[in-house]
This record gives sequence, C-alpha cells and structure tokens, in this order.
Amino acid sequence: MLHSKFWQAFFALAPILIGVLSIGFWMYFVVNLITNIETAEASGGEVEASMILGNIAWFVIVIMLIILISLSSLVFYIVHAVQNPNLKGNSLLVVWILLFVFVSGIGQLIYWLVEIVGKRNDPKVE
Repeated sequence: MLHSKFWQAFFALAPILIGVLSIGFWMYFVVNLITNIETAEASGGEVEASMILGNIAWFVIVIMLIILISLSSLVFYIVHAVQNPNLKGNSLLVVWILLFVFVSGIGQLIYWLVEIVGKRNDPKVE
C-alpha cells in the first residue's frame, strides 16, 4: 500500500480537498439557514430549534471524516518517510516528521511533491 501511487496521491490531496469542500458546505448551510429564518419570520411563524440544528449532524460527520483522513494521512506519510531509503542516515527524516505533525495536510502534500513525485524515476522511493 505504501508504494501505490493512488494511495500516495489520495493521502496527500484528500485532507486539503475535504477541508475546502467542507468550507463550501458550511457557507451553503449558513445561507440556507438565514433564508429559512427570514421566511419563517416573514410568515409570522416561530423559528424552531430543529430548523437551526437540523443539519448539524452533517457537520459532525464531515468533521469526523476530516479527522479520520487527516490522521490516516499522517500515519501513512510518517511510515513512508521512515521507510524512505533517501532519508536514512541524515536529519532530514526528523524534519519531515516534524513538518507532518505541525503542518498536517500541507506537510504531506509538500512531501508527496518533493520526495515522491519529484523523484519518481528513482526506483528506491516508489
């Protein structure tokens, strides 16, 4: 699985793409909520709690999905970096692991671009 190009690309791109999509989903939810509240107030009805909290479960699911994929990506790329023969014997391995931990998502994307895609012709890294 570590040498699969699909999983390498997935774990590099998925946390960022899901984060961007969740921001778009959140903006849609807020606009929809405001129009529903304005419609309910204009018709003279009360604004119910279910109208406001009805879609909150989707946020919890999306947040759990982001957490799951981000942690999976972190573990995947730490294991990949530890097994990378180009990083053995120097302090660059520690730098990559610290980058993964403190700049999650972006760190994996940078590692994928620099160490995997950039050195694709080198048979050691695949």
